[in-house]
Amino acid sequence: MRQVSLPPVPYGSTAVRPGWADLPDGLRAAVAARLGGPPATVEVAGGGFTRGFTAVLTGPGGERVFVKAAPLDGQRHLVDWYAHEAAILARLPAGLPVPRPRWALTEAGWYALALDAIDGHTPRLPWDPAELEASLTTYAEVAAALAEPPAQLVALGLPRLADLARDDILWWGEVAAGREPLPEAAAGAPLPELVALESRLPGYAEAGTGLAHGDLRVDNLLLDAGGRAWLCDWTWLCHGPAWFDLAGLLLTGYASGLDADTAFARHPATAGAPADALDVSLAALAGYFLTAAASGPSNSSPHLRSHQRWSGEQALAWLTTRQGWR
Repeated sequence: MRQVSLPPVPYGSTAVRPGWADLPDGLRAAVAARLGGPPATVEVAGGGFTRGFTAVLTGPGGERVFVKAAPLDGQRHLVDWYAHEAAILARLPAGLPVPRPRWALTEAGWYALALDAIDGHTPRLPWDPAELEASLTTYAEVAAALAEPPAQLVALGLPRLADLARDDILWWGEVAAGREPLPEAAAGAPLPELVALESRLPGYAEAGTGLAHGDLRVDNLLLDAGGRAWLCDWTWLCHGPAWFDLAGLLLTGYASGLDADTAFARHPATAGAPADALDVSLAALAGYFLTAAASGPSNSSPHLRSHQRWSGEQALAWLTTRQGWR
């Protein structure tokens, strides 16, 4: 049995967020008006890697909504992300296990978005095999629904993973060219092989017409009381292969000591994928995470860099085992 590796900080404790009392009076009044009165309870989310307000609010009548909010001045990028996510969620095919938008408002210099509140919990790490299976089942359903994207989603002008890879992910080539330092965790790894593997991703990502979630992580999943997994945080939906998302999710499966290779190979999202799709994905993910982790402190979360480093280490360790490099 391979040794289990857990992230340095639990995924549910990675965020530094404002509380309800920290929000402007005008915003709180506007949200309360939507709820039918001041919230009876406020459950601020501890997970994630941004500084926006996110919480489940329970209104005086018992209605529960998940609210995201950020100031127009100072966190405009979050405002744009939230509005983009709302547009995506409103256009996803019916019946998928995803939260849907309820309402949005701008008040007191802040933007707030309310979504369905999913009554569930983030999957536990190390993964419980049944919870991982439920999450993989949900992603199979989502990937199938997005294999031929609805016209209303395509009309949003979503980015292409192939372009994102060229701009943001192909980091081993930068290391080999001397434009980025070699991450400490990659000392001894065969750099030419890493460059060769990651360089195939843009070409692979251009094939097909499907959409990928773009941020499939354990902390973007919720398991309800019936055991069904719900997929949240849809800001990064893009044109690209679903198997790349799958590799990212299974980093935590590998770290949990589970048979992530078999889980990847058997998943419906890998049908028709190139034979080396997993290795290409792991090389690209390892380079992206490890170089990002070395880029200095982040003002979004004090735990972002350590999580990136850990994720990159898992990707590289998994790839090293598959390739037999040591």
